[in-house]
Amino acid sequence: MLNRKNLSFLFLFFTVQFSFLYAQSITTYNFLKLDVDARSSSMAGSFVSMENDANLIFYNPAGLATVTTRKASVGFFKYLLDINSGNIAYTQKYKDYGYFGIGVRYVNYGSFDKYDEDLNNLGTFGANDIAISLGYANKYADRFNYGVNLKIINSKYDIYTSTGVAVDLGGLIQFPENMMSVGASLLNAGTQITSYMDTKEKLPMDLRVGITKRLEHLPLSVNFGLCRLTDDYDKFFDRFKNLILGGEFNINEYVDLRIGYNNQQRQDLMTGTSIGLAGFSAGLGIKYEDKYYLDYAFNSLGKIGSTHRINIAFNLK
Repeated sequence: MLNRKNLSFLFLFFTVQFSFLYAQSITTYNFLKLDVDARSSSMAGSFVSMENDANLIFYNPAGLATVTTRKASVGFFKYLLDINSGNIAYTQKYKDYGYFGIGVRYVNYGSFDKYDEDLNNLGTFGANDIAISLGYANKYADRFNYGVNLKIINSKYDIYTSTGVAVDLGGLIQFPENMMSVGASLLNAGTQITSYMDTKEKLPMDLRVGITKRLEHLPLSVNFGLCRLTDDYDKFFDRFKNLILGGEFNINEYVDLRIGYNNQQRQDLMTGTSIGLAGFSAGLGIKYEDKYYLDYAFNSLGKIGSTHRINIAFNLK
């Protein structure tokens, strides 16, 4: 029989898991569904076909094979309430063996009051999630890139912990003559090794596809993508509503403006007749000496609120 302590844990657990409102399927480690860095989230996560960015390890490991120099990125993400998150990514080519990368994402949910069965206050406890990705990528016949991540996941809510393991698989084809690239990735394909209690849950597996096209007579890159194609839907074609769009406009050699739209998120966040800017995102990128990059992203969750991300990236020559 569940005591009050277990009931309190269950309430916290499901509150945290379902706070990510656009989780269609019931899965665990739902923090993996969140966009990670500022640049990608400002374009609504339409990042699977992008090139030359260390944070591609979180979206498509094949993209690591497009980096032109050693790259590093560190970021901070302010979510709702007291939920905060951080991310770190690094990638480089090592001789002729290929391209290697590491990515870390971490979520802290703040502090909570802890009580025993008699409602005596026992102090506070914390809750957090972390995922570490180890990536490898390489090229085949110049324009085709492939990659794989090994992902270790750990989640802790007070005394309850869970550990999982997953792989990410990705492919990216470049068409430089058309200033275009096409990518696809399968993320979070794995299992729980240990569960919080007695029942193991599914991981939030995500199949993504995307196209990036740079316009010929305008300094604008347009991203078109579909995400969460493996989610459960009553109708097969409903999954194709998971449309994500992004654009990156180069104002000059120092400043980029970005905008994005996530259709599925907008539908999931609809409350009543007013939805506001839910599903829309925007951001700014500032470059300095082609070595330092500062990225900011704003994401609207409609009536629920908004989120902010910031990243600092480095080219390490």
